[in-house]
Amino acid sequence: MSSHSEGLVGVVKFPGSNCDLDSVNALKSLGLGAELVWHTDFPKRIGDFTAIYIPGGFSYGDHLRAGVIAAFSPSLKAIRDFAKKGGRVLGVCNGFQILVESGLLPGALARNDTNTFICKWVGLELMENVSFLSPSTLPVTRNPKLISLPIANGEGKYMADEKTLERLKENKQIVFTYSSNPNGSALSIAGICNEAGNVVGMMPHPERAITPELGGTDGKEILLRAFKL
Repeated sequence: MSSHSEGLVGVVKFPGSNCDLDSVNALKSLGLGAELVWHTDFPKRIGDFTAIYIPGGFSYGDHLRAGVIAAFSPSLKAIRDFAKKGGRVLGVCNGFQILVESGLLPGALARNDTNTFICKWVGLELMENVSFLSPSTLPVTRNPKLISLPIANGEGKYMADEKTLERLKENKQIVFTYSSNPNGSALSIAGICNEAGNVVGMMPHPERAITPELGGTDGKEILLRAFKL
């Protein structure tokens, strides 16, 4: 097991992942332990990690559809077992797509209504209901519910049937909503969690928003909420 006082986050890299090093560097810059691990090596390394981060990118070139091939990697069985035991899992952008394709989160992510790749900063509301996004670890002096993060995706439109959407609302599984819906997502959803609250998927990129020079620091808040023990 890790000797890091704050634990060790395993950042799982698939062929085509391109936000993996950014994610590791972002976590380390916040004083969190983080290590990049190749997806085929992950099952035998799972005991080394206290949390899992599935980064953005274009796993397997988004062939067939975003995230679907990665969802069949043996690493997903290990991640599924990890989550069943209460382990924290965060999937960002392509990571979110992988989580829904693997069944760890409900619904689907489809082509944006604009039929274009959208790359811009968006306003979000963070719902205070997710166990591992607890506000208790976050020393902020302003209202933490309203945040701004960048998105960069072509298939970011969250979709689900009416029964699933009602269940997400009833169970308070909607974690992030867009202030101004950029892609046609149902209920303006930008991120959700599982019923237990330990698996979160989000389309916005917190690792791209940790210094003022990058445009904002709200991503720092999200990563600290997720992974600071």
